[in-house]
Amino acid sequence: MKYPFTLILSLVYILAFSQSAIGTWKTIDDKSGDARSHVEIYEQDGLLYGKITKLLDTDPSTLCDQCPGDKKNTPIIGLVIIEKVKPYKDYWRKGKILDPEDGNEYGCQLWLEDGTLKVRGKHWTGLYRTQTWYRVE
Repeated sequence: MKYPFTLILSLVYILAFSQSAIGTWKTIDDKSGDARSHVEIYEQDGLLYGKITKLLDTDPSTLCDQCPGDKKNTPIIGLVIIEKVKPYKDYWRKGKILDPEDGNEYGCQLWLEDGTLKVRGKHWTGLYRTQTWYRVE
């Protein structure tokens, strides 16, 4: 009788994981529609962070020459681009996201929708852009 319990526990774990932003996600270029990178979303001290773990269309040794501060001229792979996103109801908000192409930082919101991760970067003017990221299996 312990097998049904194990099966139920496994299903609960799978469902919990599928409802979490934690994991690796494939990013898509807004203009071309091509896959760009893999970003690992992880939790630290109750907040979500995201770092680039793989570049799909760029030399892996590329540096972030447009990044501000201590991130300037650091490798893109390993670069933390999502920081301090806080859980709120059924999504995450009030963090920041860095666009390594131009070095600009934006407010960040994340939410799950139909098995994808919606990532919104919002400028202080109120303008925003939302991307759809896909879970890497």
